[in-house]
Amino acid sequence: MASPTLPVLYSTPLAEPVAQFVSAHYDLPGPLECKLLVRGWNDVFEIRANGGARSILRISKPRARGEPDVATETAFLAYLDRRDIPVATAIPTRGGALFTSAPFPEGQRCTVLFRHVGGRASQATQSADDARANGVTLARVHDVADGFPSDDSGRYRLDLDHLVRRPLSAILALECLSESTRADLTDLAARLSADLAQRDGLSWTRCHGDCHGYNANIAVEGPRAGQAVFFDFDESGAGYLAYDLAVFLWNCVIFGRKHHAAWHAFIGGYRAARELRHVDLEAVDLFVPIRHIWLLGEWASRIHEWGEQAVSADWIAGQLDFMLRWEREMLSPRLL
Repeated sequence: MASPTLPVLYSTPLAEPVAQFVSAHYDLPGPLECKLLVRGWNDVFEIRANGGARSILRISKPRARGEPDVATETAFLAYLDRRDIPVATAIPTRGGALFTSAPFPEGQRCTVLFRHVGGRASQATQSADDARANGVTLARVHDVADGFPSDDSGRYRLDLDHLVRRPLSAILALECLSESTRADLTDLAARLSADLAQRDGLSWTRCHGDCHGYNANIAVEGPRAGQAVFFDFDESGAGYLAYDLAVFLWNCVIFGRKHHAAWHAFIGGYRAARELRHVDLEAVDLFVPIRHIWLLGEWASRIHEWGEQAVSADWIAGQLDFMLRWEREMLSPRLL
């Protein structure tokens, strides 16, 4: 008697069946070529149609935050495209839908086929021009975001529950942490949350959610030459405008980085394209450790897939040191 198949948490599909799936659901000239680009947060494949036209298939994964909000994401991208904002939009299925789903051993997973973004990869922390271009495009996104229909607000709100409380719970669930690390993380999160609660009048908008400078290509020809074309709105949702800005600064300073010139170019580009209220700019520093708590929580929530050794106690303690140092140097005059 054959043994039963073991249940899986996460499976990676082969390229050929993925090509067959795309051919069945999308009106692309075949035969299609398919190759895996990256797996992990999501599974991403490049699709090449007969004639050479490329597109990008993203197969979403379940996350601690819940199911992916592809309906709002793809609708927002279509709205931005209509407003002439440079973004990678979804390609409709044969039935006209902007997304579909594929069956996997672990269950149905949302899939979206995106138009391929030409140009070259953004190098925003290394190039002032690229950083500035990212700032300009984010400003343009925020400038039109209020026109996105309110009934399409989506399931994600980038608030304290999403950015601090739920991630902190995932981190504290790690069995390897010392009691001192647990206490220091809890206390830090409480101080950051209290500071945010005291700030009145912070702007609320629809955020990209992951504008760290590398979710973009730089157009090299045509009317958009030099512009940053955004993709990967997987983390998008209604949230604090200051948080959306802080993601770029966070990427300039984490893991020992000191890309301060890139940050100044980015925020300069943003302010050249759109007015930025002082209260929002002043709050950016606060959201750097908040973003880092979110990241640690995302990693901690994946130990059942990645393994406990992927998120060690020493690594968490090192990241806590970074956040405490940032608090002392950048936030203490306000917090203490």
